[in-house]
Amino acid sequence: MTLVYIALSIFLLILLINTFKVHPFPAFLLVSIFAAATLGLSIDKIATTLEKGIGDILSSLLILITFGAMFGKIIAVSGAAQKIAAVMMSWVGQKKIQWAMMIVGFIIGIPLFYGVGFVLMVPLIFSVVYKYKLPAVFIGLPMLAALSVTHGFLPPHPSPSALVIQFNANMGLTLVYGFALAIPAIIIAGPFFAQFLKKIPSQPLQTFISEDLPDDQLPGTFNSFFTALLPVILLIATTFIQHVFTLSPTVQQLLIFLSSPSVVLMIVFFYSLFSLGVVQKLKMDDLMNHCTQAVKDVATIILIIAGSGALKEVFTQTGVSEEIATSLRALPVPPLALGWLIAAIIRICVGSATVAGLTTGSMILPLIQSTGTDPNLMVLAVGAGSLAFSHVNDSGFWMFKEYFNLTIKDTVLTWSVMESIVAIVGLIGVLLLNLVV
Repeated sequence: MTLVYIALSIFLLILLINTFKVHPFPAFLLVSIFAAATLGLSIDKIATTLEKGIGDILSSLLILITFGAMFGKIIAVSGAAQKIAAVMMSWVGQKKIQWAMMIVGFIIGIPLFYGVGFVLMVPLIFSVVYKYKLPAVFIGLPMLAALSVTHGFLPPHPSPSALVIQFNANMGLTLVYGFALAIPAIIIAGPFFAQFLKKIPSQPLQTFISEDLPDDQLPGTFNSFFTALLPVILLIATTFIQHVFTLSPTVQQLLIFLSSPSVVLMIVFFYSLFSLGVVQKLKMDDLMNHCTQAVKDVATIILIIAGSGALKEVFTQTGVSEEIATSLRALPVPPLALGWLIAAIIRICVGSATVAGLTTGSMILPLIQSTGTDPNLMVLAVGAGSLAFSHVNDSGFWMFKEYFNLTIKDTVLTWSVMESIVAIVGLIGVLLLNLVV
């Protein structure tokens, strides 16, 4: 009955939002209460569970989204996004801009968490879309597919990193195999799949769009690229220093602080005020007004993500993921395919790729040891499965929907299908690698 209750909860959520036009935030809370009651959560724990779910997801995303929105707005109004878009277009041309965006997404996605990469790259995507009158989903999806693949497949992202340790896999081999799988997955789910999405109607979030400035008012190429890429530079540099050099405890603690994505975004926000504000002779009052408007524009997104966190926490507290994993472990399926399947079903039911990956890891570990399955490939199988069919219970689904201003139906046809393609290509790649390694 667990799967039936989960399906009913998701159906009710879609009904409330699509048919009755209820705002997603109260709809999520109502459905979370329904799910908690039907899945057997004690009534005295429902309120605290909802609060914990909202608090947990906002604790990791609130600073990222708000500072990311303000940083993105400065990138837009200063003309930096316009400059970057023009330079990239001059390098690769309009016919290859999708591939350029995909490569940028892949490079950015290796060191950055998905949420950070998303909010940082959105201004660039929208600048290209508006300046050259191109379909938003067609241009944006390849970059976001690359961000998603790196999040699910490659260390140092949370789930694959934890699985490498849990399975006693080899980090270097996992990365090599991960790159071998990531490239075809990104190409198929990104530029190839996006060819069929040119007619998807999308009017992206206006806060990251500004009127074109004359060329003599644009910031320089180096200033634009350096400021936009500074989060990546800081994260790579702090991580590299920690792993290569022997540091005193004080310096190590300082680097841990400076390598936090939230701290990095705060640093680059204040730097952008100088490099793209003061240097460009923009008034601080005007910049702050732009930043305030940007936060207002993403407030709805923050509420929706908070609601999805409440539903995810209900599923977590009621033991849905463990129950599903336990019931599936006895299936007569090859270990790698079974790891993928368990992660995929938990992902579809719970919504979080990280939860799906880590839950599957704890359940599949004895099977790895008893069958002698390659642990490096199992990390990738579980990682691929954890990306399957993102939908209304996943915060990434709502970020894509709200930023690109899509209907739920079109978000499923684009985002959800893209994530499923990534998962399936990943599974096929793992099974093929298993034949040769």
